[in-house]
Amino acid sequence: MSNFGADGVRCMWMRGGTSKGGYFLQSDLPQEPSARDAFLLKVMGSPDPRQIDGMGGADPLTSKVAVIRPSSHPGIDVDFLFLQVFVDEPIVTDSQNCGNILAGVGPFAVERGLVAVRDGVSEVRVFMENTNQVAAVRFETPGGVVRYAGDAKIDGVPGRAAPVSIMFEDTAGSTCGALLPTGNTVDTIEGVQATLIDNGMPCVVMCARDLGVMGTEAPEELEQNVALRKKLESIRLAAGPLMNLGDVSKKSVPKLTMVSEPQHGGTVSTRTFIPHRCHSSIGVFGAVSVATACLLPGSPAARVAQVPVGGSKTLSIEHPTGETAVVLTCGDDGMPQRAGMLRTARKLFDGLVFVE
Repeated sequence: MSNFGADGVRCMWMRGGTSKGGYFLQSDLPQEPSARDAFLLKVMGSPDPRQIDGMGGADPLTSKVAVIRPSSHPGIDVDFLFLQVFVDEPIVTDSQNCGNILAGVGPFAVERGLVAVRDGVSEVRVFMENTNQVAAVRFETPGGVVRYAGDAKIDGVPGRAAPVSIMFEDTAGSTCGALLPTGNTVDTIEGVQATLIDNGMPCVVMCARDLGVMGTEAPEELEQNVALRKKLESIRLAAGPLMNLGDVSKKSVPKLTMVSEPQHGGTVSTRTFIPHRCHSSIGVFGAVSVATACLLPGSPAARVAQVPVGGSKTLSIEHPTGETAVVLTCGDDGMPQRAGMLRTARKLFDGLVFVE
């Protein structure tokens, strides 16, 4: 198995939302997880902070993998396993979803002939193996061909592209087993009030000012704040067991989001560590979890958020490179029942990747 990939392995590189990575058919990869992970570390060039000997872009957002196969679940088209390949550690983890990489799964499934394509708009129903949940991905297919060019724009990505709409089903407690795994709206960890929440992504949501920062600083400035990073990691390690995640020292969850008052007319401003680098934007599921936290009375997010009224709410989650709009449909109790998101995706190349 050590020579696997020496003759090249079929792979499509795609940008999905504000991330990018390699998309593989499961049948093209080693079937044993440890052999698969060893291969993917070589593909990305990890561990190495520059990932100079691989395809990774020296950033967690560009060191991601989608593994896709036809689904055996009734009413589902494909199964999708998301893998995060660490940049500077020999770790590949399936402990989270990625809604950005999910945006490319539907187009990839059509490109590989896994699903029937429609003339106009196609919908691919995706079973997310990481959390055993379902998403419906809709995208343009005029003439039965995926269209990547278009007029949709998302912050964090230059230019415009064809829209990809994603509707999530049953995301509450995706990884932790409950929307609020501790049963509390607010927990105090290391002297800091936080909401431990999972509506698609396990997150620890805290007020930035409670951590001694404004929450509007550039990601680079926050990463250089050694005291802040040490405090955040201490909180993260303590939150892991409380969120039913166990020892998270070698996991990419939970994410850590510091919130502050919106600066540009949105709902809330965010700075997110994922978990050790400050995100240049915010992940799809992270945005859904933070938006949900804004609806919880008495939570750190609710103290600073400007939440729109109405049963169906569009919450603008501000981040360092713009904003991400989350559409939440709420029940009579005010809690979200469904979440939607607009993304874009683009095929970057299709061919063979070599590791020897």
